[in-house]
Amino acid sequence: MNMQYTTETSELLSEAKKSVLFTAELPSVVMERGEGMFLWDTKGKRYLDFIGGWAVTCLGHSPTILQDALHQQASTLVNCSPSFFNKPMIEFASLLTQVSCYDRVFFTSTGAEANEGAIKLARKHGSINLGGAYEIITVINGFHGRTLAMMSATGKKHWEKLFAPKVSGFRHVPLNDIPSALAAVNPNTCAIMLELVQGEGGVHAADPEYVYQLRKACDAHGLMLIFDEIQTGIGRTGKLFAYEHYGIEADVMTLGKGLGGGFPLSAMLTKEPFNLFEPGDQGGTYSG
Repeated sequence: MNMQYTTETSELLSEAKKSVLFTAELPSVVMERGEGMFLWDTKGKRYLDFIGGWAVTCLGHSPTILQDALHQQASTLVNCSPSFFNKPMIEFASLLTQVSCYDRVFFTSTGAEANEGAIKLARKHGSINLGGAYEIITVINGFHGRTLAMMSATGKKHWEKLFAPKVSGFRHVPLNDIPSALAAVNPNTCAIMLELVQGEGGVHAADPEYVYQLRKACDAHGLMLIFDEIQTGIGRTGKLFAYEHYGIEADVMTLGKGLGGGFPLSAMLTKEPFNLFEPGDQGGTYSG
């Protein structure tokens, strides 16, 4: 039986090398199923999973509650398109506004997509309220996703020349450096965006005084403050959202990863004064 599993795995790996686009060196195992905190490969070997699907399987692998929810919804309605409201959309948006300080929710599929929505909203704010301001201040070694614009927003040194030319309009400053952040504000600035705890940057937390000064500067200049809580949201820091540790609210917050428990789901949340999109400004096939 083990020989059968070994042969199957070898065939799958051979096929993967021929048909799956190369983006990274992956180990020579093929995962087949998961339960709780464990994964099993096609040879039947069990692994204690410390990766969690890159921090998405917050309830473990294949929890019954997620199976039941997916089965129930798949047998009721899969996609009526974003041209209509649907019941789960309304119920979940209502829940998120009840448990957070935000008033409106826009659903997307990935964290990068939610962050793209936040950047669009920030530039809409700049266009309407700040005389056409479009620049967003972000943090060195922050991480906001892998779309072209989010790679531009992300302050990674080794990404600077990758896929050039980048999307312009981002100014990067050091984390917890208040003078640098304040000095970066100029007439073209429309927003400041940061993770309250950097993820890929090395798990560095923003200092409370730093966050306070950013909020103060945004209030003084009419800028939008954006918290990227793709990784820190949904209980990862001991509170439902990391901003609760600071007692400071951003104008916009993005969520992902644990929001769907392993299912691709993300969201951009905003306060009512920034409910600025007009028909045609924002959308997406899976944004409902």
